[in-house]
Amino acid sequence: MSSYQTYFENRREQHLNELKEWLSIPSISAISEYKPDVNRAAQWLADTLTRAGLDNVTINETKGHPIVYADHLHAPGKPTVLVYGHYDVQPVDPLNLWQTPPFEPDVRDGKLYARGATDDKGQVFLHIKAVEAILAEEKQLPVNIKFCIEGEEEVSSPNLPIFLEQNKEKLAADVVLISDTALIEKGKPAISTGLRGLCSMELTINTANTDLHSGSFGGGVPNALHSIVTLLNSLHDADGRVAVEGFYDDVLPLSPEMHDEFEKQQFNEEKLRQDLGLTSLFGEPGYTFVERIGARPTLEINGLYGGFQGEGSKTVIPKEAHAKITCRLVANQNPHDIMEKIERHLNAYVPAGAALTFHAGEKAFAFNIDPSQPMLQKAADAYEKVYGTRALFTKDGGSIPIVETLSRVLTAPAVLMGFGLPDENLHAPNEHFNLENFDKGLLTVVEYLKAL
Repeated sequence: MSSYQTYFENRREQHLNELKEWLSIPSISAISEYKPDVNRAAQWLADTLTRAGLDNVTINETKGHPIVYADHLHAPGKPTVLVYGHYDVQPVDPLNLWQTPPFEPDVRDGKLYARGATDDKGQVFLHIKAVEAILAEEKQLPVNIKFCIEGEEEVSSPNLPIFLEQNKEKLAADVVLISDTALIEKGKPAISTGLRGLCSMELTINTANTDLHSGSFGGGVPNALHSIVTLLNSLHDADGRVAVEGFYDDVLPLSPEMHDEFEKQQFNEEKLRQDLGLTSLFGEPGYTFVERIGARPTLEINGLYGGFQGEGSKTVIPKEAHAKITCRLVANQNPHDIMEKIERHLNAYVPAGAALTFHAGEKAFAFNIDPSQPMLQKAADAYEKVYGTRALFTKDGGSIPIVETLSRVLTAPAVLMGFGLPDENLHAPNEHFNLENFDKGLLTVVEYLKAL
C-alpha cells in the first residue's frame, strides 16, 4: 500500500465531511435569490484552498459570480498546471423526485448524493486534497500549480473569458487540468480529446395576418404549420445527413487512430437500443453510434410549436409556427459560418405564401486536441497506475465552451481528466458521486502531478 493510499484512507471520513459542508451550500448560479449562497460557496472554497497550503488565494468579483484563484509556485523549472473547475450548481427541480434533499448530502450504497456531488464540486475537491496531501507528505509540490474555479459554468461562463483576457500572465500555464467529465463506465477511465461546439437558432413562419377557420379557408390558403414542417424537412436527407450546402466542408476526417480508440470502447449499440425502447438507432451512414455523437456534427430540432394545443379540437389554420434548432459542431467548424449557411438554406426553401423570421442564438467553438500530446499520454499512464487499465481517448458529444476558450487564450493543452460516471444524474434529481472514483481520483491526481 502506497503512503498516499494510507494517507487518504486515514482521512477519508474527514475529507467526506468537508465535502459535505461545501455540497450543503446551494450555490445555484442561474437563480438570483441564491447569490448570497454562491458567494458563501466561493468563500468556503477560498478558505479550504488556504488551509490546503495554497498561496495568493483571492476571490475575484465579476459582473456576475466570483472567480476564486490560488497558486503554489515554488518549483522553479518545473511545469505549471492550471486547475480549472466550477463551484456553481444546477437548479434542483423537480424537488419531489429527490430521495433525500439535494443540499443535505447523504452517503448510501457507496455513493455520495447531493446537487454538485459529481458536477463539479466533488471533482474539484479531489485536486485540492491531492495538493494538500503532497504538501503534507513531501513538503513541496513536484510542479507549480494554479487554481481558477468559477461560479458561472452552469450559466455558460459569461465573465470568465473577460477574466482570462485580463489575467493572461497570472493564469499562464503549461497545461490546463479539468475534471468535469466521466469515465466510459465503471473501471474504464477516459480522457476526452474533443468537445463539440454549438450554435442555436429560433425561426418563425408567418402566413396570413390572422388564424383562419379550416372549413372556410382550408385548401385555399397556406398553413403555417404545414409550411414549417416542409421547411424543417429540407434540412436533412433520408439517411440523416444534414442537407445544408457546405455544412460538412470544414469537418476533419476521423483519423485511423481515433477510429481505433472508438472501437476499443466496445460500445453495445443493441443494448442501448433496447434500453431506450427503440426499434432502431438512426444517424449518418458510415459511422458507429459513439462516432456519430462524439466526432460528427449534428442539426437537431429541439422544439416545434404553433396552432391550437389545448384540450379537444379547434378547426383552425394557424397563422404562425415556431421551431428551435441547435447544432453540435466539431473541430474546424466555425459556428458563425454554420449559422449563416443554415439561414441561407432556410431562406431558399421557404414554401410559397410563407415568410421566415430567423433569430440567431448562442455560438461556441468545438474543442479538439491530438491524443498523442505528451500531457495527455501522462494522464493516461496515471489512470493505469491506479485503475489498472489505461484510459481510452474519447470525444464527447456535449459542449463545454469554456474549455476551448481556456486552451486558446492560454495557448496550453487542456487535459480532461474526469472521475464521474455517465449515470450519476448530473443536472437531474438524485445526482451522486461514486466513492470508488472519489478514492481512486485522489490517487490518480497525485500520480499525474508527480508524473508531470
